[in-house]
Amino acid sequence: MIRIIGIDPGLRNLGWGVIDVSGSRISHVANGICHSTGADLAQRLLSLHTQLSCIVAEHVPQQAAIEQTFVNKDGAGTLKLGQARGIAMLVPAQAGLSIGEYAPNSVKKAVVGVGHADKRQVLHMVRLQLPGAEIAGPDAADALAIAICHAHHGGAGGLSAAIERARA
Repeated sequence: MIRIIGIDPGLRNLGWGVIDVSGSRISHVANGICHSTGADLAQRLLSLHTQLSCIVAEHVPQQAAIEQTFVNKDGAGTLKLGQARGIAMLVPAQAGLSIGEYAPNSVKKAVVGVGHADKRQVLHMVRLQLPGAEIAGPDAADALAIAICHAHHGGAGGLSAAIERARA
């Protein structure tokens, strides 16, 4: 069994979701949203780092998956999102985890079947794949979708993982 944490980076709301993968079976462990607090950017980033560090310590994942940042027309907004993404990558790296990065369209295609699905479709399909899971909101659903994508593409259920297991 492999435990994967998926992280949907955001400066205000950073979604996270933890799944266990055993062969082709995926099960929900936990999910939630880290809400940044603080008067300035540095305090907000520290807040995200502290919260995400506690989540990693509590759930002890073996792998991490993070959504890649897309560049939009708001350069300042993209830069701030990049800084939050840096925290999302730093915390698992500090825990010694390998980190998979996935484009938003790849995540949607892996979970929904189409690369341009909206948040409602992602939430619906995550609920179908993780029956009984209480999902904290769209950011947490996105994080679970990222973890599921990782399980399908190169994480616990991927070809590279199978090759590694065969070598052991």
